[in-house]
Amino acid sequence: MAGPTTVEDYLTALPDDRRAALELLRDTIKIAAPDATESIAYQMPTFRTHERILVSYAAFKNHYSLFPASDAVVRGLGDELAPYLVGRGTVRFPVGKPIPAALVSRIVAIRLAENEAAARR
Repeated sequence: MAGPTTVEDYLTALPDDRRAALELLRDTIKIAAPDATESIAYQMPTFRTHERILVSYAAFKNHYSLFPASDAVVRGLGDELAPYLVGRGTVRFPVGKPIPAALVSRIVAIRLAENEAAARR
């Protein structure tokens, strides 16, 4: 079975409640990174800047995941991120609880700075 080819395909395939939560997450990322482009990578919605992955996100049965894949995010947000952090680079937001938009915005800001620095090198 083929995966989604567009972000809209991915979101449309979700149940209404899951779609609403991910649309909020998507809108939060768009506001924090208005110049980022969207695509599908690894079968999930992904934002890119400077031709590099900024963040990806996905819906699962019991949580929504944000994948910043960044040690700088973990170091920069420390205790604030800790309740949501799983492993080295996965952030999980429980289903049924509000997604912390301000935290997502700070994650995206750190990733934007990382991508910009990498692009300058």
